[in-house]
Amino acid sequence: MIVLRSPKGWTGPKEVDGLPVEGTFRAHQVPLAEVRTNPGHLAMLEAWMHSYRPEELFDGAGSLVEELFDLAPRSHRRMSANPHANGGVLLRDLELPDFFDYAVAVPAPGTVRAAATRVLGGFLRDVVAKNRGNFRLFGPDETASNRLGAVFETTDRAWDAERLPVDDHLAPEGRVMEVLSEHLCQGWLEGYLLTGRHGLFNCYEAFIHIVDSMFNQHAKWLKVTRDIAWRRPIASLNYLLSSHVWRQDHNGFSHQDPGFIDHVVNKKAEVVRVYFPPDANCLLSVADHCLRSKNYVNVIVAGKQPELNWLDIDDAIIHCTRGAGIFEWASNDADGMPDVVMGCCGDVPTLETLAAVELIRQRLPQLAVRVVNVVDLMRLQPEGEHPHGMSDAEFDALFTTESPVVFAYHGYPWLIHRLTYRRHGHHNLHVRGYKEEGTTTTPFDMVMLNDLDRFHLVMDVIDHVPGLASRAGHVRQEMSDRRLACRQYTRRFGEDPPDIRDWTWTP
Repeated sequence: MIVLRSPKGWTGPKEVDGLPVEGTFRAHQVPLAEVRTNPGHLAMLEAWMHSYRPEELFDGAGSLVEELFDLAPRSHRRMSANPHANGGVLLRDLELPDFFDYAVAVPAPGTVRAAATRVLGGFLRDVVAKNRGNFRLFGPDETASNRLGAVFETTDRAWDAERLPVDDHLAPEGRVMEVLSEHLCQGWLEGYLLTGRHGLFNCYEAFIHIVDSMFNQHAKWLKVTRDIAWRRPIASLNYLLSSHVWRQDHNGFSHQDPGFIDHVVNKKAEVVRVYFPPDANCLLSVADHCLRSKNYVNVIVAGKQPELNWLDIDDAIIHCTRGAGIFEWASNDADGMPDVVMGCCGDVPTLETLAAVELIRQRLPQLAVRVVNVVDLMRLQPEGEHPHGMSDAEFDALFTTESPVVFAYHGYPWLIHRLTYRRHGHHNLHVRGYKEEGTTTTPFDMVMLNDLDRFHLVMDVIDHVPGLASRAGHVRQEMSDRRLACRQYTRRFGEDPPDIRDWTWTP
């Protein structure tokens, strides 16, 4: 490798208007800003351009002289034709294990708990084992924390320096690239993808913001290179965001920020994908899909704590393929129009929504309720805005145009309004989500702080179903009192009440 160290602005004007330029910060600006109005600047620009002796480089027709043209490499030796600069040429599909083999047995919805990312860790362990030459896992010192530690059953952390007796799973040939720098992890992964390999970046949700601008540039690169015929597709850049906003029980407010999603959806629709699998089996299906994809940025948001599982693996695949659908087993509107649609997107919002539906069945049994779960966030957009978007007819069939929709969302609630503002029933959409309220507290107290809890969702139903408020005043007061009682309990005992913590779905 040859390293050339040169002054900033080398060969440009050394001094302009009495101020030094070459070798200073001014060389990073426009060195001659007044060439249209200042004859002195124009003369300096002309002298600068002549200093390159263009008469020796080009012929009379403006073409590069043959002597220099012949110096350029030919065929695959050209920089643009080097396979390492066009990684898609080298790309080989991953050999993926059958994710069915890692599925959680779900005999009935909402009765079995599993930590979604821990289940995924077993799948990723075997992805590593089958693809030792072209798959790596990247993360800022959080692989074990995000419950992906099963990968260390087959590999180690990449490490070439001194090892101490207290070190754990360090080896030069390790497939896990782990360092407490999100910038480094992002840069490593981009380089790995651009040279024809595959990878996954796992990170705490709040701190993926650190690479916002790096994500921007990669997404822009993907957008532009789609129109370059010789540029071969590369493996997708896959993010797994865990340790998320709703389950930062010990770290608190500083670790609570789901806003990376808002940032991602600003990019071109043909490039970005965002997934919120509600349980472990859905996470397996989504992860398998993302690892097979090319030329996308895939963002997967999934929790690491043990949570209820809703779908067996067969139903999970169908649900994730649809991207959004009705939970028939949780709905009771099969005979007609629902009085209310309970929408949810994200693992914790899905839990709270289904707990709210059970309360509605118990306290307001006359209500017809439809539960709609969204895995693929971009399904909410119109089909003309995103390739995954629903047609108006499909959206209306799910959410109706007349019934109120109480929608529980993982992130900032206004994003759902932004994605759906052109939908026919948007005026009936009422979204709950994270509204920048947080602290070091219990899981249920977190959702209560942001009005995403089951009791508040029932209150929202009472408030928005026409004519229900006056008939259900006692129920509304009961829900408000339950919230107060739960808050008292957490303040007294430092944990959630057992009936909240141990709740399971009752058909």
